[in-house]
Amino acid sequence: QVQLVESGGGLVQPGGSLRLSCAASSIFSINSMGWYRQAPGKQRDLVALITRGGDTNYGDSVKGRFTISSDNVKNTVYLQMNNLKPEDTAVYYCNALVLDLGTDYWGQGTQVTVSS
Repeated sequence: QVQLVESGGGLVQPGGSLRLSCAASSIFSINSMGWYRQAPGKQRDLVALITRGGDTNYGDSVKGRFTISSDNVKNTVYLQMNNLKPEDTAVYYCNALVLDLGTDYWGQGTQVTVSS
């Protein structure tokens, strides 16, 4: 019912930038979209989230470096990641919450690697 397509991951040097995109296809209203990340052997953690109304929430480790934005017409969310650090290396997953369906949906994940 909801499909998420992510793009924009890759390899970048420390201090560099990347921009992730996630496009959602849904006939239902999406209440919020966000990005989570999971490094090997670690739990999946919130990176950033944005509601349909534009409210945002960030994980402590990315505040001041990452910016989430959205285009509600296109049902697309973006994550601008600046000043990347090796500890940002992880698989980044897009998430969409659909309250009308009482569930959320996940993308397939995109790898972000920060290394010199």
